[in-house]
Amino acid sequence: MELKPVGATVKTPAAAFTGDVYLTPIHTGTGPSRMTIALVRFTPGAHTNWHSHAVGQTLHVTEGVGLVGTRDGDVVRIHAGETVVCPPEEEHWHGAAATTFMSHLAMLEAKPDGSDPTTWLEPVTDEDYERANTSISPA
Repeated sequence: MELKPVGATVKTPAAAFTGDVYLTPIHTGTGPSRMTIALVRFTPGAHTNWHSHAVGQTLHVTEGVGLVGTRDGDVVRIHAGETVVCPPEEEHWHGAAATTFMSHLAMLEAKPDGSDPTTWLEPVTDEDYERANTSISPA
């Protein structure tokens, strides 16, 4: 067993996120585990750029209300306690709804060669983000 100290929280880079987003690393696996876990906190309206993960990504919402969108236009509203699984190589984005904070645990695996599993793409347009917020019921 190993007790690990809490990692330092960092502000995420503006090149990959819109709005203010903060990441606290929780775990980075070292062979044979390749699992990485981080607590990610989104301020209202903040969200990721489009991106994909080589081995997929699991998001478990710990607080608030958020959105996850895919290239085919599907958007789901996510609430505390819910989990979304994004399959390998699926281009998606996620973040807080327009009027509330949202925090989630982001869980993903590194590639077998240890390289970065995330491919960052272009920002989500303001129009697409607004459409996602208004097309999904606020439940």
